[in-house]
Amino acid sequence: MTASKHPTIRAHLLGNSDGLTVPDLADRTGLDEDSVRRALVKMADCYIDRWIGPNRGQYAAVWIAVPIPDNCPPP
Repeated sequence: MTASKHPTIRAHLLGNSDGLTVPDLADRTGLDEDSVRRALVKMADCYIDRWIGPNRGQYAAVWIAVPIPDNCPPP
């Protein structure tokens, strides 16, 4: 069984208040982009803040994480 990538991704997003794209997160964490995408979709505290681009006709999602309160029950 592999370790969860969520804490690593969450730490990078919380450390960058402007948000990060999937390629940015992959570069910073050393994970592949598909793993980052799959993890972000499952993380309840991360969401798409805005879209940037177009770059070669494609828009890129900028993801942000919100701090989870200590007394918050799990989803």
